[in-house]
Amino acid sequence: MPISAFDLLAEPVRRWIWKQKWRRLRDVQEKAIPVILAGGDVVVSARTAAGKTEAVMLPLLTKIKNSQEESSGFSVLYVSPLKALINDQFRRLEDLCDQCGVILTKWHGDVSADVKARARKRPSGVVLITPESLEALLVRRPDEVPALFSSLDAVVIDELHAFIGTERGMQLQSILNRIENACGRDRISRVGLSATLGDMELAAAALRVGAVSTAKIINGDDEGNGVRLQIRGYVKGDADRDAEVSTETAQGPTEEFGVSERLAADLFRLLRGKRNLMFAGSRQKVEVFTDRLRAKCDDGHFPNEFFAHHGSLSKVEREDVETRLRDDPRPTTAIATTTLELGIDIGEVDTVAQIGPGYSVASLRQRLGRSGRREGKPAVLRMFVSEVRPGPGGHPADRLNLDLVQSIAMVESLIAGWCEPPSATGLHLSTLLHQVLALILQTGGISAPRAWDVLCGRGPFRSVDRALFADLLRCMASPDNKLIEQSPQGMLMIGEGGERVTESHEFYPVFATDREYRILHEARTLGTYPLDSPLASGETIIFAGRRWKVLEVDDGARVITVKPTRGGKPPYFSGEGGGIHDHIISQMRDILETSGSYSYLDQSATDMLSAARSAYGELGLHETRILSYGDGVLVFPWLGSRKKQTLSLAMMAKGFQSTSFGHVIELQGCDPAGAKKALQEIADGAVPDADEIVRRVAKPNVARFDNHLSWDLMSLITLRERLDFDGLPEAARRVVALTS
Repeated sequence: MPISAFDLLAEPVRRWIWKQKWRRLRDVQEKAIPVILAGGDVVVSARTAAGKTEAVMLPLLTKIKNSQEESSGFSVLYVSPLKALINDQFRRLEDLCDQCGVILTKWHGDVSADVKARARKRPSGVVLITPESLEALLVRRPDEVPALFSSLDAVVIDELHAFIGTERGMQLQSILNRIENACGRDRISRVGLSATLGDMELAAAALRVGAVSTAKIINGDDEGNGVRLQIRGYVKGDADRDAEVSTETAQGPTEEFGVSERLAADLFRLLRGKRNLMFAGSRQKVEVFTDRLRAKCDDGHFPNEFFAHHGSLSKVEREDVETRLRDDPRPTTAIATTTLELGIDIGEVDTVAQIGPGYSVASLRQRLGRSGRREGKPAVLRMFVSEVRPGPGGHPADRLNLDLVQSIAMVESLIAGWCEPPSATGLHLSTLLHQVLALILQTGGISAPRAWDVLCGRGPFRSVDRALFADLLRCMASPDNKLIEQSPQGMLMIGEGGERVTESHEFYPVFATDREYRILHEARTLGTYPLDSPLASGETIIFAGRRWKVLEVDDGARVITVKPTRGGKPPYFSGEGGGIHDHIISQMRDILETSGSYSYLDQSATDMLSAARSAYGELGLHETRILSYGDGVLVFPWLGSRKKQTLSLAMMAKGFQSTSFGHVIELQGCDPAGAKKALQEIADGAVPDADEIVRRVAKPNVARFDNHLSWDLMSLITLRERLDFDGLPEAARRVVALTS
């Protein structure tokens, strides 16, 4: 008779399972336990709340208990993208580790120095840590790294999808490689956890560059409790506009952020009295919807149930909302951006609501998994989609109700089991620059060939050859930067400019952060506000879902003091949004060109889809992708965000006044024949010069250390990572192929 996964576990681990009164192990646990006990790299993927954490930790704790000798360092390094997730996992694993007699340590910026000092003095068991704290440990205490990590059984990477294809993911891969190098270990097992992975092979590559084939892949088949899903449609007509809340941003009137009375009433009716998550999109929309629903509570003389949650709010404000959802029996709806999308423990929620289509199916899947965790209760997701009623002379794109069509495409992809594959590894020169500085600090000085070998030859930056690495080093040493210098012995050392960069506590993160004011009410910090969105004394603002009057703006201290008031306008936050995958755009076109019905649409959304399909035919978009409009043309390329933006920039480089917005490219001052001629030239290979295209990118400095890169290096990474230059001929061919 074969041995069960349960029988493979150590006795203290089995005893803990009995204590939990589990009737059986979950599917992902049955599959993962023997594989993780065997060692090696593993990717574990299953739906949210399917028991992935236990699937990994039960066998790893078993390995610790079965070890024949006392470990002289940490046994498990558990890396998580958020401090809040670490706090949650600590609460979740504390009893299990106590039952097994294993020390559990959390380590991030909010943990006291005393706790970290004790852990460094006697490292043992499991340590939960962020990439930034791990980086600081390597840089500040390099001599302690072998003692801390030489005995590791495994590194666990939680929420793996949050790291894939990002600067932070490259930093983490580099850190883990540097740990193996410093400890003299050829390979320490890595285990990645995620609920949303579109391409498992690329996901496996996120664990260890160049080792895809060696990583074992575990897919959990727990189907959960079923799903109840609905898309509700809203048209902003004249009657709705009359009832909208009057809102303005720091940039002027913004009717699109007004909440129609019908939408507000439906949200209030469907969410009040329950425990919900509502994803509003941008931080500005979070504040507007929270304010509107809070006002409806006041109007009905109900206690407030609606609370804002986004990254610009203070830690205390966010944790108050999380605690209320998790521990307080009162009805609560958290209105959030993506901040509650990852696995922060907020307990059971009844419903997930989403405003608009969102930007990715992976995100939609993650959000859906936040409800339906209790046995016998299905996950519930409602999407609320508002479209503008096009008037006479209105924009043709408004007639296509593209937010609704995109929402349907997202749901259909979700049902089909598709989600966006991880991004392929780019050059990530900004993060490589950071890692060069970190490696120099860790080693006290290193030769250029050795640095290339650690970071590129055997590290994650394998797309960077020796010649490009030399170009980067020369750029770092240039008079404009002085980040590094070379000793007479040929060792790379930190330069004058590098000292200024690395001495700051802000050196360790590789993600860009905005310079911001703090918003204070009495002694309480409400959150932060961007410096590029100034406020003046006497102005009003909606923040943390409440209305405030600005009392004083202290530019020197970067502090805005406020007091409660009746009036208020939404805050302005720049840089919010995301790219849409080619697959979704292709689905949208198919939805418009076919006549299929969707049972999850309410009557209003069904009518809106019918109107969109009629407009698609009336505009002739079955036969052409170029329409006359005003003194120019509209191009409907039906391409994902990256390809569409590149095509728009190419048309600009050919002398057109080109604007890319929504799903359309608008060309001014031309006719369809002229637009088609230019597109045909690109399709035939007459692509504009790459430098001309790059010069038209609105914000080329995206990554944290891009400002230190030369124009040539910035051009290289912009073309490689942020545009689709090589795909331009095919993109243009797709447009002209349907143009008579």
